[in-house]
Amino acid sequence: MPWYILSFQMPYNSFKETHSLQVLNEGEEPENFFWVALGGHKPYDKDAKFMNHTRLFRCSNEKGYFSISEKCSDFCQDDLADDDIMILDNGTQVFIWVGAKYSEVEIKLAYKSAQVYVQSLRAKQPDQPRKLMLTLKGKESKRFTKCFHGWGRHKTLISNTTYCQSSCKSDLCWK
Repeated sequence: MPWYILSFQMPYNSFKETHSLQVLNEGEEPENFFWVALGGHKPYDKDAKFMNHTRLFRCSNEKGYFSISEKCSDFCQDDLADDDIMILDNGTQVFIWVGAKYSEVEIKLAYKSAQVYVQSLRAKQPDQPRKLMLTLKGKESKRFTKCFHGWGRHKTLISNTTYCQSSCKSDLCWK
């Protein structure tokens, strides 16, 4: 028996004596349904078109020279290692993700490379300009994390914030 039939039958059989079963389509829920208990119905992305443009690059100087390599298309949160600096392009923004154990040399070279990447995209795709953002490990925004299937907050310890290169005042930003 398919799982979706079981998902209806199991609760129905367990509670049919005391409760009725009502099937609702997404978007047609009554206003006072379970959204009230969850604190209200919040907007959420209903499509994944951004995944058509998403690319992840790893920046490294572990071989004695700086290199950038593109990760395969099925990347995940586990690909973000503490000693890495990654560049993520989601089609509208280009993020520089900085792991907790970053190298000063790597971060400067990654920033310069990301600038060149954004400039080349502007020349090739003027209708899709990208904004360059800096993201620290543990402070990833929703726009960043949605590019990773099954992102888990339990893997990070710090709250959710993304810094724009032009407004960031930390030592990790460049003037």
